[in-house]
Amino acid sequence: MTSLQKLIMVRKNYIFLLLVLLVFNLVSCQHPKVDPPNVLWITIEDTSPQFIGCYGNKDARTPVIDQLAKEGVRFTNAFSTGTVCSPSRTAIFTGVKTYKTGTGNHRSAFPLPENMQGFPYYLKQLGYYTSNNLKTDYNLTNEKAYIEKAWNESSNKSGWWNREEGQPFFSVFNFVDSHQSRTMTETYDWYIEHVLNELAEGEQIGDDAFEMPPFYKNTSAMRKQFARVYNSLKLTDNKIGALLQRLDDDGLKDNTIIFFYADHGEGIPRGKTNGINLGYRVPFIVWFPEKYKHLSPWGTEGAVTDELITFEDLAPTLISLAGGNLPSHLNGRVLMGPNRSKEADHLFISSDRSDNGIDMVRTVTNGKYVYSRNFMPYMPELRYIRYMEIGEIKQEMRDDLRKNELNPLQKSLFEPRPSEFLYNIVNDIWETKNLANNPEYQNVLKEMRRLLKQEMLEAKDVMLLPEYELNLISKEEAPYAYRLSDEFDCEQILNSAWLSGQLGKEVAQQQLANLQNSNKIVRYWAAVGLRSQAIEWLAKNELELKKAMDDAYPPVAITAAAIVYDTFNDKKAENILKKYCMHTNNDLALLTIHYLMYVKNKQPFAETVKESRLLEGRTYNPMAGAVDFLGSIGLVPNNPSYRK
Repeated sequence: MTSLQKLIMVRKNYIFLLLVLLVFNLVSCQHPKVDPPNVLWITIEDTSPQFIGCYGNKDARTPVIDQLAKEGVRFTNAFSTGTVCSPSRTAIFTGVKTYKTGTGNHRSAFPLPENMQGFPYYLKQLGYYTSNNLKTDYNLTNEKAYIEKAWNESSNKSGWWNREEGQPFFSVFNFVDSHQSRTMTETYDWYIEHVLNELAEGEQIGDDAFEMPPFYKNTSAMRKQFARVYNSLKLTDNKIGALLQRLDDDGLKDNTIIFFYADHGEGIPRGKTNGINLGYRVPFIVWFPEKYKHLSPWGTEGAVTDELITFEDLAPTLISLAGGNLPSHLNGRVLMGPNRSKEADHLFISSDRSDNGIDMVRTVTNGKYVYSRNFMPYMPELRYIRYMEIGEIKQEMRDDLRKNELNPLQKSLFEPRPSEFLYNIVNDIWETKNLANNPEYQNVLKEMRRLLKQEMLEAKDVMLLPEYELNLISKEEAPYAYRLSDEFDCEQILNSAWLSGQLGKEVAQQQLANLQNSNKIVRYWAAVGLRSQAIEWLAKNELELKKAMDDAYPPVAITAAAIVYDTFNDKKAENILKKYCMHTNNDLALLTIHYLMYVKNKQPFAETVKESRLLEGRTYNPMAGAVDFLGSIGLVPNNPSYRK
């Protein structure tokens, strides 16, 4: 290379360097380095987007929430990881899905690995002041210790106002006024005193001022109850407005990103606790001050996005916004800022036991379709759950059912579920048409079914274990860790569970063969699956089913006894069920009473269940199951004393 060529090369490199520096400076001028944002996190309870004004409901009166959306970003595809509060909050708090942590059952108490903390703990390490006002309900063993590590303050008086001067804050406010207790389970007189009378007369929504969802009978009695949803949300909206005014009065709004969302779907029959879109989908809004608008990939000022998000994404997003490194156990997406993750094309979510209502549903959605796999389809969507049964709206529905006054859609909610739901949630927002058996949608069905089974296998879904087993395991180690061990044969267990709800001779023969498997959980799912098989086929295999009642693993013996009793009215099966109703292990007692709520002849168990309710040392779950059982045969009224 000649001297001239060398000189030209040096000049080119110099010019290139100048251009790089110029671009860098331009970018820096556009987005100058700013301090970590304050974050105000507003959580409301038991609310679906269909009941909020900015999501298209013209009957709603939610001006504060609507204004937040008008100035911020509204999400149309935000989903809770669960359909009832405590499992949902486990996933929010840890950033890990409950079918990995084993915390999918409502108000269970299982340990986490030692290195896994609630995500506000990591914000504290980055210098944030963290406050929680007030609800925790994290569904964990040693919850108090996790609370102390995560929050500088967690009380009904906590907020950003107790931080040090200039310290960034992450402040959570939980508003309970839209909770199911307000919208359906407390008495109507209680609702008048604590909700309706808190609203000015001009703010109140009348019984005739809204459209009823089509799966409810449109009567004055039902409207009276359903108006509670709208008025409870109006009261919630008022209180959010007062909080935002305080933020503004304190001169902090210009430095604070505001998140608003609900913890899961609407707290009404068929919504909360149910593994369909109405149970999972939530309103979700993010508001950015001018200072931080560059962090939003969606724009602001009324932007609407159909990007798929779930509660698994919240912890990594907040830690990233605060400038921290993500712990290895967080697999959710970072939604905004310089470390934003690639968008998801589908989400996996789940629903398990709520109160005494044992269940297992796994769901995948791409925002247009929701596919749900019901692993215990012998139960209806409106299964017996104590906290639902005491609601006057649920009692009204059961009364209409007894009178045969429900149309086919409304009546179907009380009939056994199909093993699969497939809904187009864009065109059928109330999920009235199950497309699972529609030939035109078989490609969609098969792909979503494949994705879901693959996720359950890869995630090693530890909730495939009955709660009895999870409690035994948790005495030695966290279910999160156990699922990764060789002891948990997820593939074999899932293959057995996947048959549950499928009908026919070939499936039933495989389930019968699985009753002989050396793996007790495989046997358990074989028995659960047989619970849904046709009586004609069960009658032809009486001997094998009766042998299963002697299984050494109690969940198998109980399930088999429930099948044999319901099919053959067998005395030995009856005695086995009575024995386990009285068992000192709460999980076994609850499992037994759960099955009894779905047998044809409940009467022989009335006295036993009455006695089981009075045993000392019971948790609320078996007692709640007993109340529902006795209520189902008319022996116990839906008494307010059972509301707690």
